[in-house]
Amino acid sequence: MNGPSGNVPTIGVFDSGFGGLTVLRALIARMPQARFAFLGDTARLPYGSKSRRTIARYAVQSAQFLVNEQGAEYLVIACNTASALALDAIQEAVPVPVLGVIEPGAAAARAASTTRDVLVVATDATVHSHAYSAACQAQGLRALEKACPLLVPLVEEGWTSHPVTAEVIRIYLDELRADAATRGMSADTLVLGCTHYPLLRPLIQQVLDGCGPCAIRVIDSAESTAEAAVKLFNGRTANATGLTAHTEIRCFATDSVEKFERLGSRFLERPVGRVELIDLGG
Repeated sequence: MNGPSGNVPTIGVFDSGFGGLTVLRALIARMPQARFAFLGDTARLPYGSKSRRTIARYAVQSAQFLVNEQGAEYLVIACNTASALALDAIQEAVPVPVLGVIEPGAAAARAASTTRDVLVVATDATVHSHAYSAACQAQGLRALEKACPLLVPLVEEGWTSHPVTAEVIRIYLDELRADAATRGMSADTLVLGCTHYPLLRPLIQQVLDGCGPCAIRVIDSAESTAEAAVKLFNGRTANATGLTAHTEIRCFATDSVEKFERLGSRFLERPVGRVELIDLGG
């Protein structure tokens, strides 16, 4: 891949696994003539069970690989846990612009909400970090977060339109809306705070539509991050809106290459091709 001197920008995308491929998919749709290097640190997931210090070390190693070895001129941290707990460390470690997924989601919620009350569904680690609450508060919003730990395994099982998944979503959302009501909130926006959740967006919208007359707009943080990336990267990529033959993608993983290749196409909505195995150390 060419470095900063090339005519085509190189964008590095990092996740602890492969859920961040939904962010890559959204980036490709908006910047189809860029080069992309995606790294999933699959040997060391889940990040949520690690300390902040360890997460920062892992994330910095991944960022440095993308910048120093793949020539990335921009970085997108397509991992909610790393965005919540390691964004500052990454920004200090590499000399390129770095964008996380949390602030763009909060900014999109602000643009969508009229009541200024928003709901957030995410993993346990992201909810416990309260990163979305803080980002929403900075936008003048009041946020209520809900951990939904069953959704990631259901997505990875491929049950994205299964009745069981719909029922799990309904239970989570009923609990979240009931909690919001007890707090006197009039939420009109729901932020998907996990990169797996965009695959469930149609089912989530279906469940919300059946919950009653109060419309709730769903914010896909992968889409919001891609929109923010276009602005941050100063339009260096083409303004085309679809995938073209010019798109170059290389995928790397630190473990579970076969699983990455098998499941990755579901998140990217196209074959991921050969995933290259790399070793970032301990």
